[in-house]
Amino acid sequence: MGEDKIDAFVHVRGAGENNLRDVDVDVPRDAMVAFTGISGSGKSSLAFGTLYAEAQRHYFESVAPYARRLLQQVGAPHVREITGLPPAVALQQRRGSPGSRSTVGTLTTLSNLLRMLYSRAGTYPPGAARLDAEAFSPNTAAGACPQCHGLGVVHDVAEDLLVPDPSLSIREGAIAAWPGAWQGANLRSVVNGLGIDIDRPWRRLRKKDRDWLLYTDEQPSVYIEPEEDRVDYGYQGRFWSARKHVMHVLADSKSERTRERALRFVRSVPCPACHGSGLRPAALAVTFAGRSIAELNAMPLTEVVALLRPVAGRSEADASTSTARSGETTEAAVRICGDLVARIDVLLGLGLGYLSLGRRSTTLSPGEAQRLRIATQLRSGLFGVVYVLDEPSAGLHPADAEPLLDALERLKATGNSLFVVEHDMDVVRRADWVVDIGPGAGEGGGRVLYSGPVAGLEQVGESATSRFLFGRAQPLGHRTRTPHGWLHLRGVSRHNLRDVSADVPLCVLTAVTGVSGSGKSTLVTQVLADVVRGHLGLAPEEPDEALPEVDVQDASGVESFDRLVLVDQRPIGRTPRSNLATYTGMFHAVRKLYAATDEARARGYSAGRFSFNVPEGRCETCQGEGFVAVELLFLPGTYAPCPTCHGARYNEETLEVTYRGRNIAEVLALSVDAAAEFLAALPAASRSLETLREVGLGYLRLGQPATELSGGEAQRVKLATELQRARRGHALYLLDEPTAGLHPADIALLLRQLHRLVDAGNTVVVVEHDLATIATADWVIDLGPGGGDAGGRVVAAGPPAEVARARRSATAPYLAARLARRPRGERIVDPARPVIERHVPPRNGGAAPEP
Repeated sequence: MGEDKIDAFVHVRGAGENNLRDVDVDVPRDAMVAFTGISGSGKSSLAFGTLYAEAQRHYFESVAPYARRLLQQVGAPHVREITGLPPAVALQQRRGSPGSRSTVGTLTTLSNLLRMLYSRAGTYPPGAARLDAEAFSPNTAAGACPQCHGLGVVHDVAEDLLVPDPSLSIREGAIAAWPGAWQGANLRSVVNGLGIDIDRPWRRLRKKDRDWLLYTDEQPSVYIEPEEDRVDYGYQGRFWSARKHVMHVLADSKSERTRERALRFVRSVPCPACHGSGLRPAALAVTFAGRSIAELNAMPLTEVVALLRPVAGRSEADASTSTARSGETTEAAVRICGDLVARIDVLLGLGLGYLSLGRRSTTLSPGEAQRLRIATQLRSGLFGVVYVLDEPSAGLHPADAEPLLDALERLKATGNSLFVVEHDMDVVRRADWVVDIGPGAGEGGGRVLYSGPVAGLEQVGESATSRFLFGRAQPLGHRTRTPHGWLHLRGVSRHNLRDVSADVPLCVLTAVTGVSGSGKSTLVTQVLADVVRGHLGLAPEEPDEALPEVDVQDASGVESFDRLVLVDQRPIGRTPRSNLATYTGMFHAVRKLYAATDEARARGYSAGRFSFNVPEGRCETCQGEGFVAVELLFLPGTYAPCPTCHGARYNEETLEVTYRGRNIAEVLALSVDAAAEFLAALPAASRSLETLREVGLGYLRLGQPATELSGGEAQRVKLATELQRARRGHALYLLDEPTAGLHPADIALLLRQLHRLVDAGNTVVVVEHDLATIATADWVIDLGPGGGDAGGRVVAAGPPAEVARARRSATAPYLAARLARRPRGERIVDPARPVIERHVPPRNGGAAPEP
């Protein structure tokens, strides 16, 4: 029993998941353990792919085989043995799936309590029947608005889309939504026959006529006289309004191209029946504290808790004596409000008070979504489990990271273990223990360089983490640039930006900063992108139907750009068939290379033969997937390597063609680093490979499916793709938190590439929280001072040193400390914690003194 008390460790033996090399490591329980190393070194393979996966496997073994089908399972990890591992909960970085109905309320389960509050304690109209809780949900048949089916939005045309240029006449094509060619000429003749002037500019027509032409459901017929050069016989022409034509195309057209054209004239607007709430009128008529559930869902959490706290503070005795007619001071109201307030207070403590319960999960950043899940766990009361967290500080302003770390300390204090995959050195300083993986990425990593108290990592010379953690890494030095002009935005309004003006300098690197929810991404990736996109005549890449229109009173300086490049963290492909080689375009050159070999030419193989998407070249058993689905009795279906091609994706004849001793499948299995050497004589591929290496992605495989890439990796792939074809000057690059999920060593690589773009005459604007990136920027625009309604204003703007002195800026004190090279971390080691005193000698000698 005494031995069990001393040995409070999880023991891992022979871990070989992904690039891990037969790893043996011991990590303490009841402690915060940071897993560190450069991107691709194997941190997640050890923390999630090994430790969490094994904990899940142990749990599933206790579940009845039939019930296992209903659970989302992870595969058995490649590890010889793990002992001392408690049950585990994974809190990973995930974005909401497109089209998801989930909201902040559903993610946190607060919506369930709120619906119960309105059902049990709401004030109903006189004579109205009491509703069940389900009637207050837009996701149930009992509650969903019949017109929008609970979505809160309907799709309809809009005049500014139907008529983009009101200075044109109908004959000149003012109604852009109408068809072209003969059909368009027919409609113009019909309108002329109805007595509407088709040569008068659209804006000068009577509003009554404009509305009728765009929206009427009437379809009058008009006799069209023979017209010279068009028709030499008379006929009855039928009228279609612009809206009726668009809706007809969307409902009946079989042509995808025609439907895509029609969709350009359609916009999602709040449902007129439920005003965007997604609820039936009966539910909207019920109030609590004078507010409907839709109004409460739209309020920031700070306002919701202020509204409910007075009710929660009343005693149950007082509530039981109140009249049921008031509906709002019953015992049920007090108890439910008390629970709601307690749960929301946790969210406020994590800096999420600017969110509303009705906010769609698809609009949340991965960091916001993860903090919501952490808040839920703080209220769960679990004891003795391992929480495995994926970069909890990613995407957080330093001011938001501090309450998050306090929350993690609370989870640990209640008897849990924290295994944290982390790149933020300030978070690592707060850990009790560090496991550093490396020294490189991919095949160059996979080894445990150090496992022990944080201070001991200083002695590990080959650790990239050690250099940044203890201040030995040299910051990127560059001379501050002078702007070559300005882009001026005036009167910007969207989300929490209210009549904001901002000046963006040209030909420099600008960092847009501020706490979470202050409006950074709205200003850069929505407003700035839309303004420049409109100037260049480009359509949105993936229009977000839920977004309101950008309102900008004036924009000048946009004529300086001839190209817009928006680099975000959205996936580069939605299926495993999209991979690194296909996305960057290098695979076309590789296929041509194989088609040019003597063997391929003798067989008559074209470049298409070497695509795993083409029937001639792919394995027909797996259809070029490389794996096949396996159905198991009483167990969930799983996947296994294809028994014919063994995962190669190609048929045997295609694989017989080789170049320098390798077939096409073996080339796809190469890492970027290895492929750069193998394909050095192929300029079209060499350029792509070199830019991928320059942004720190040398460890990825050429055939790595796009679905396996993290958001940060996907963003760097997009950036590398742009860098390989970048030409000098006049492009605007917009990046949304490009350093999220990157080790400081990888951030240094990325910064060099961004500065290269600026040196070539381009303008780069980044939304950023990383202080190293902000400190090297030429200009900083700081938004705030808070999040949500407390933000949305430009608090400070100027060079980093100037913004660091701004009094109202939440960024300023952290930036000032960075510029002065002072670490923010509170501690490196806490000698008062006996659990961290290792019972076996440290792998790399004793701990170093605290710096």
